[in-house]
Amino acid sequence: MCAAGEVALLERVRARDVKAFEILYRAYHGRLSRFLQKFLHRPYLVEEVLNDTMLIVWSRIDSFNGNSRFSTWMYGIAYRQGLSALRRVDEPVEGHEADLVDTVECGPEYAAGRERSRQTLTAALAQLSPTHRAVVELTYYQEFGYSEIADIMSCPVDTVKTRMFHARRHLRRLLSGQLYDWI
Repeated sequence: MCAAGEVALLERVRARDVKAFEILYRAYHGRLSRFLQKFLHRPYLVEEVLNDTMLIVWSRIDSFNGNSRFSTWMYGIAYRQGLSALRRVDEPVEGHEADLVDTVECGPEYAAGRERSRQTLTAALAQLSPTHRAVVELTYYQEFGYSEIADIMSCPVDTVKTRMFHARRHLRRLLSGQLYDWI
């Protein structure tokens, strides 16, 4: 969605246009779902947190002042809702290897190696704290910059950098000798 189109859509949502909100919901549903899945590691919480996030967007759209991108504002809400949901749930994180099936048709050795690498990385990411995992997810998978991540996580940019430093250090330790040196 282009910036001008998004601004017009947000104005319609501010005017309580339900169809505009439906368009907005559909535009962000996939990206937010992927972020929340990787952040929460609990599929049963993803839709709940996503819907709570979108309810807040609907009810507090007037508090979006345009000082950041709309997506930054919305991901901040999703992040805080996710943290809140994680505090309410106290159970171990499960692996979700079934979600990692490689759909690319290629040689069996390549596919097996890629799947092994993906499982190893997923297991290592699951061992990070939720805040470290969120920084990695927002940086590498959602392509937000550090200043946007700072807005999303309601913390200084230097805190985001520190969290990324520690996340990389933990991943390097967890993955030593298992994957190519890409960190």
